[in-house]
Amino acid sequence: MEPHHGVPGQTTQSPYHLAANTTTFSPGDHIEVTLSGTSYFEGFLLQGRDAVNPDSVSTVGTFNLTDHKRTQLLTCNNQQGSAVSQTSNARQAEVVVTWNAPEDAPNEVQFMVTVVAHYNVFWVKLPGPIVYKHGVTPRPPHSTTTPPPDPTTTPSILPGPFVSDGCGQSKSCLLDPPGCDPKEDVDCFFLSVTPQEPDKMFVTFELSGPAEGYVGFALSWDTWMGNDDVYMCVKDGNRVSVSAAFLSGRTSPEDQTQAGLSSMSWRLADGVIQCRFSRPVKLSNQEPGRYDLDQKYFLFLASGNALYGRVWKHNRQPLISTHRKNITGPPEILRGSRGPMIMKMHGALMLLAWMLTGSIGTIIASFYKPDWPNQTLLGQKVWFQVHRGLMVLTVILTTLAFCLPFFYRKGWSKHAGVHPYLGCCVLALSLTQPMIAVFRPSPDSDRRYLFNWVHWAVGSVTELMAVAAMFLGIRQSSLLLPSPWSSHVLIGYITWLALIRLILLVQKHFCIKRSLRSDDQQSILSDQSEPSHWFPPSLSSVPRRQNAMAQRWEASLLANQKKE
Repeated sequence: MEPHHGVPGQTTQSPYHLAANTTTFSPGDHIEVTLSGTSYFEGFLLQGRDAVNPDSVSTVGTFNLTDHKRTQLLTCNNQQGSAVSQTSNARQAEVVVTWNAPEDAPNEVQFMVTVVAHYNVFWVKLPGPIVYKHGVTPRPPHSTTTPPPDPTTTPSILPGPFVSDGCGQSKSCLLDPPGCDPKEDVDCFFLSVTPQEPDKMFVTFELSGPAEGYVGFALSWDTWMGNDDVYMCVKDGNRVSVSAAFLSGRTSPEDQTQAGLSSMSWRLADGVIQCRFSRPVKLSNQEPGRYDLDQKYFLFLASGNALYGRVWKHNRQPLISTHRKNITGPPEILRGSRGPMIMKMHGALMLLAWMLTGSIGTIIASFYKPDWPNQTLLGQKVWFQVHRGLMVLTVILTTLAFCLPFFYRKGWSKHAGVHPYLGCCVLALSLTQPMIAVFRPSPDSDRRYLFNWVHWAVGSVTELMAVAAMFLGIRQSSLLLPSPWSSHVLIGYITWLALIRLILLVQKHFCIKRSLRSDDQQSILSDQSEPSHWFPPSLSSVPRRQNAMAQRWEASLLANQKKE
């Protein structure tokens, strides 16, 4: 009847109790059993047991429900309906069920219940009333007083806040931001490691951070989360629980325990959560996942929210020490980073692809086609080779950057929001563009305009998605970009890029108008000076056109006059 919530059950007096509407029964009788208390509860498990042998796993009798929405029947020991539990973690103040006495019931039946007030606060196998078969003499009542908790595992309250004095001299410290003081700075994350002299058989840890819910650290063989020895200070109402656990992967800590921890104390004040505890270098009963402290480990420092003592995923990237630290080694001031290099490379490559090479390649194709009309590069026009080279480079950078988060996460990122989905779309469209370009028709084909529109539309959609992905990406905790300055810089760049394109578009428009006006004037002057000529001057006498549309306009005039 013990829930596997990673922490031991409470040993204090329970605020909940069971009651039955009778003290005797006969086989086939129906007895009303009520669970209630002075405070709400979120879960429970109710069973009937043989009072003579309550530690036996065998259950006695079955139950009927009075509230099918909040309660449900369970099958224990292959006996259907032999236990009752909740259907959700909705808070309840009272539960009423009906117990059915079986034909083979023992002479004494005792009801027992496990009650979960919150995830980490529960009482296991609370004894309830005993009902006796008719004709059986009740036993004298016995004391059910719960023994007081072990004083060696009860944390005390710290007399004052921690200080950074002695860091690098008498103790090793990991600080974020570097040089902060946990006594003065509420946002200071602080971890100190102090081997106890003279034999260094014990190590004292001090841990401090904002009182969001919990702060913890882990000992790890590498810089990847998983297979780590974890220690946590968790806010639970107005108290702080100190515990050790094991982290098997990117999941919640498992097997929380206080075994091996001593001299525990805590403080919860001024917006800061702090705890101190000691641990032997080598544990007498070595548990799986608990490491010896005379080795070198990377130190992880993390924090996040907690609800009723239950920890949630850390809301920031953990701070990871830059090198392994010998826990019992000489004191030093450790450095750490919350931004993994591989994720920084992902962001840098994506910004390089879509803020530089992709943008320049698009501008070249949109506004610089008429330039260098008589020059080629590797058999193609200069603008085309520059455009193609930049866009191929953009696709390569995007592909490389796309793969890096998968190497780091070892799979799909479930907590990055829409950003990874946009990234998939950007990569797919980026790979589609060169495939479309391979099958483009010749310039004089009737279907050329379809290619131009599709190529432009796919490129525009890809660029817009890339911009949206960049705005969402700069807010990811793994990049650690300063907020809101990172957003302001990106907004400034997008504004500058839009302004440059607008200026080039206006300039292109006026160049076309000026070129067309020049054609009209040339035609009028030619008619006045040579009235007998039906044909316009040769193209070699007309000033060189800088705009493609102006050249097509001139060719059209020449063709019409020849027809006439």
